[in-house]
Amino acid sequence: MENNNTFSIILAVHNEADKLEQNLPFFLETANEAGAQVIVVDDMSTDDTPDVLTRIKNDNPEVLYTTFLPQSVIINPSRLRLAMSIGAKAAKTPYIILANIERPPHNVGWLYGLADNNAALVFSLRKGNQVVHVTTTDTEELRPTITKAERKSGKGHSGRFLKQRRGLYDAVCVHRDHVFDVINMFDRPVGFGKLWRLRFQVFMNSLF
Repeated sequence: MENNNTFSIILAVHNEADKLEQNLPFFLETANEAGAQVIVVDDMSTDDTPDVLTRIKNDNPEVLYTTFLPQSVIINPSRLRLAMSIGAKAAKTPYIILANIERPPHNVGWLYGLADNNAALVFSLRKGNQVVHVTTTDTEELRPTITKAERKSGKGHSGRFLKQRRGLYDAVCVHRDHVFDVINMFDRPVGFGKLWRLRFQVFMNSLF
């Protein structure tokens, strides 16, 4: 896979000024090494996020692109899914990475490992800075992990023990032809019973 103009990294943020200061440089460094682009979508932040983005963009005009989600009453889709969609539409690359500002890349290997697959979950293992890509040609196989981890309860990821078996992934890399199908898996309400079923599915999937 070519490493030039292949990846766009999408970050949807809301009131994340501190995390942007701390972690955005890691995303930009990785993007610089790989010839990728970082797209940050600001969901109407009321803290210093706009100022932080403007300053960092001025220092990285070739790598960082910023846009925003206008304030409006949105019932469906969620603001998170809409922000991701705006970022995906702005991307011009074959592969799009849906990332989280709280989980920055450890090295450029974070980007690679897709081969000819349509999508991959990216797991960064802190021991030895290893990166594991769980690849698939069927994006539906990602649904249990994404739905469990990104459920609308707001709890998101939790715990570090047996990270991969808990579904504690760092990013989703997906071919642009399938990106909106994957975005539709985020920010969904999950009841207690379904959550336990998802946990079991994620655990079983991690064994293979």
